[in-house]
Amino acid sequence: MKSVVLLVICLHIASGAIHSWKAYYTGTTGLSQFPEFVALNLIDDQLMGYFDSQTNRFKSQFKWMEDNLGKDYDDQQTNVLQGYPATFKNNIKVAMDRFNQTQGVHSFQQMYGCELHDDGTKGGYSQYGYDGEDFLSLDKSSLTWTAANPQAVITKVKWDSTGAFAKSETNYLENICIEWLQKYVRYGKDTLERKVSPQVSLLQKDPLSPVTCHTTGFYPSGVTITWQKNGQDHDEDVDLGELIINEDGTFQRASTLNVKPEEWKNNKFSCVVEHQGKTIREILTEDKIKTNYAPFPIGIIIGVVVAVLLLIVIGVAGYKVYQKKKGERDSDNIIITLDYITCFKHLCANI
Repeated sequence: MKSVVLLVICLHIASGAIHSWKAYYTGTTGLSQFPEFVALNLIDDQLMGYFDSQTNRFKSQFKWMEDNLGKDYDDQQTNVLQGYPATFKNNIKVAMDRFNQTQGVHSFQQMYGCELHDDGTKGGYSQYGYDGEDFLSLDKSSLTWTAANPQAVITKVKWDSTGAFAKSETNYLENICIEWLQKYVRYGKDTLERKVSPQVSLLQKDPLSPVTCHTTGFYPSGVTITWQKNGQDHDEDVDLGELIINEDGTFQRASTLNVKPEEWKNNKFSCVVEHQGKTIREILTEDKIKTNYAPFPIGIIIGVVVAVLLLIVIGVAGYKVYQKKKGERDSDNIIITLDYITCFKHLCANI
């Protein structure tokens, strides 16, 4: 079973995946200041569409989507997603009954998506979770659902009774989702296949604090940050931060060296950053360090704000789950989308 962990937007960065499309749906109860339902669509780990039950509208995030899919695309997605809040609300109620819960903050989440890998293979996954724990996951090989706990067995039996849901879901993930991912990549090629090298800085809050090697502004997301001591790899006392998306769609990540100042001052420490075949090396010296006494880079602040918002949206209640010419439209979009979602809205999504 695919292990899925939602970590800000470091969420499920698939190894070997060159392109991916993912959907994260979150239903909550007991949070008065938070939408009861939020949907995020991501392309290559960048937010490409957003919907919540308060605005009740889907909003595309890229101009290339409007240029190639038309303004009707948002309307189509809106019509599809408007059926979800009621279903997720019902699923939370059902789950609460099964877990003998009567009140409190609870969440029900769904994550599904597909990937194209650098070796030419493709992948897809579909999973559900409740209150911070796995609930159900699709086993594409057997065309059945796997229950993660006794409370999910009822749903597994229900969904496996005819096998239709698993078969339909697998077909969507392995065919329709891949076809649309390929279309999205063609439409957004200039954005999705660009390469931007990271900016690397050494940061320290005060003279006694740990030193952080901060990388930002890079694309695509794959980056390696390591430390060396006197020319040798140094893995001890190192904390690698999560991958965070910046407001402009680039990424940032940090690695903190937790050693005393006298140790790095008396030795030669270096932060080594590798991205898209390029290596950047920053030697740790006092004059290379930026502190909080100087203005903090605005890109870092924006990135953190975006990350926090996405963390709230995706990880509420601690859930760990885990060649057309420009201007032409996809007339089959609404048919494909509605055929798939009809199953979710009126039958399959009810646990």
